Amino acid sequence: MPVQTHAQLIEKIKLKDDIYHFKVKAPEIVKAAKPGNFIEIRVSNTTVPFLRRPISIYNLEKEKGILEFIFQIKGQGTKILATKEIGDTIDILGPLGFGTFKYEAHQKIAVIGGGIGVFPLYELSKSAKQAGKNVTIYLGFRNEDFVVLEKEFKAVSDKLVITTDDGSYGKAGFAINFLKEEIKKEKPDGIYACGPLPMLRAVRELAIEENIPCQISLEERMGCGIGACLGCAVKTARSPKEAPEYWHVCKGGPVFEAKEVEI
Repeated sequence: MPVQTHAQLIEKIKLKDDIYHFKVKAPEIVKAAKPGNFIEIRVSNTTVPFLRRPISIYNLEKEKGILEFIFQIKGQGTKILATKEIGDTIDILGPLGFGTFKYEAHQKIAVIGGGIGVFPLYELSKSAKQAGKNVTIYLGFRNEDFVVLEKEFKAVSDKLVITTDDGSYGKAGFAINFLKEEIKKEKPDGIYACGPLPMLRAVRELAIEENIPCQISLEERMGCGIGACLGCAVKTARSPKEAPEYWHVCKGGPVFEAKEVEI
């Protein structure tokens, strides 16, 4: 069950001009959280903005009870959140999401992410690596200016491939192209992805075509985070066209079996 806590901000790092890395003390949330979970943050004590902001969990330090999350300033809510300073408390609800990454049954896994969608993939990669899995990570960014967390992901992988669309850093091209090359040599047991929808669609199609188990983490607009507002619906892949069925990303996900959803 999710808990609401007022967590103290103990470290604040500015990764880029509009991207912040926060560390908070939240032992109750950390104890229950799993790779793929997310949190909802109330950024203000007023009604502006009214709704909490959903943010993926980046890293969990279980022994210390420290929760880490990374966010990009996108609007009024995240702009307010970025003004928090060390020592301030942050109203957090979590962990949320019943759909989490399941890697235990696989030995050789491929992790692929794009843009700010790479953040929730760190806890997955770290946990899988600590469990003795072989972890290959593919991270795609627009250009060199957008590359983040290279050192951190390298430390939790057996192989890390960084790509940029324009070739300004790492390998030139899209991350999925290099995953395809690897699959031609040796198929992974499972694929795990988070990022822009075009990338997720391509990963989903590739996994189905190659018959590789695949989980994707979806990023939809969420109002409540508990399935009450019905604002983050995703169509199930097996529902009939004349009577479509939907799951809600916040409750059924945010991680889904790729073949089970239509994106």
